[in-house]
Amino acid sequence: MHFWSGVSAIAGALRRKVWLPMGYFSWFPNFYIVLVAPPGIVSKSTTAAIAMNLLRKVPGVVFGPDVVTWPALVTAFAGANEAFEYHDGVETTWMAQCALTLESSEFGNLVNPADRDMIDLLVNLWDSKQGAFTKVTKGNGTDQVENPFINLIACTTPAWIAGNFPEYVIGGGFTSRCLFVYADEKAKLIAYPMDHMPRDIAQQGQKLVEDLIEIAKITGPYHLDPEAKQYGKEWYDHHYKNRPPELDDDRFGGYLARKQTHIHKTALVLSAAQRDERVITRDDLALANTMVTDLELDMAKVFARIGRTETSVQAERFIRFVHKRGQVSYAAAYAYVHSAFPDSRNFEAIVKGAQSAGFISIVPGPGNSSILVARQPK
Repeated sequence: MHFWSGVSAIAGALRRKVWLPMGYFSWFPNFYIVLVAPPGIVSKSTTAAIAMNLLRKVPGVVFGPDVVTWPALVTAFAGANEAFEYHDGVETTWMAQCALTLESSEFGNLVNPADRDMIDLLVNLWDSKQGAFTKVTKGNGTDQVENPFINLIACTTPAWIAGNFPEYVIGGGFTSRCLFVYADEKAKLIAYPMDHMPRDIAQQGQKLVEDLIEIAKITGPYHLDPEAKQYGKEWYDHHYKNRPPELDDDRFGGYLARKQTHIHKTALVLSAAQRDERVITRDDLALANTMVTDLELDMAKVFARIGRTETSVQAERFIRFVHKRGQVSYAAAYAYVHSAFPDSRNFEAIVKGAQSAGFISIVPGPGNSSILVARQPK
């Protein structure tokens, strides 16, 4: 989460002033990054704020509204309208951009997934297409934004996603453009963070701000060096011939189609973090691939509850309970999920289902009791 918060900060500094040409279109370094974890596990909003507070000190960077509506965006885009100078070595060109960074500690306060118009708007803005973006409104006529750019980082929980993301959103245009960074356990147990902070943290922060200010001055197109381009060709061939088993679900088809874009956007940011030259190396691209691919291991967990019944959710909770303990008495397992299955016959059906699927086995216990033993399905 610290890594991707840093990526978001560098992307916010770069804005639309750099790009990676792809012929008929270009890739820009904007991201929709969503930090996801159950409540109390990791400090999602604090982590994002560390990076965003550094970015806020960069002159020219504009932060957008806390709640995304088209009128609010138009107002924010107007305040972010900027012309910058690009010299290609032969002539100087003035270019326009309307670049915003959006930060939210609660994703639900920023975006309403049930609002199809807003979701479609965010889909279109992610691509940062050249030219004016036009929106026709009922009361105010036509609004235009020249060369829009939105960079977003937000925080939420799996439960919020399950309760608010309609099935049609998953696998569609919006979620395939997001990078979901998931955690379900603490990396370290630190009761008092101040005791672990470097004494020179203020000086380190200032140096990072100074670096972001220098990064914000980079202007113009990036290019892949020959080794990076060869790596990209080999990656592309392997990607479309070998689908990851953990993403063997139609809901992830849109993401897999855009994974190449996610990797190249990340590689551009990694390049900007290390050098002033606008070149992406093989190492940049390989590290970007590693970091993006690493997110896929937990992607299914992010959407695990979408479209599921409460019974299936509680059945999974029951299986996790048994697996966490290795073995547990039938009575203790039933007591754990009794509120969800007050009728013992429903619980018996769940136990039989878990046994048939190979998640547990049942062995005799003391007297007439039974013991549930964790197993791994074949």
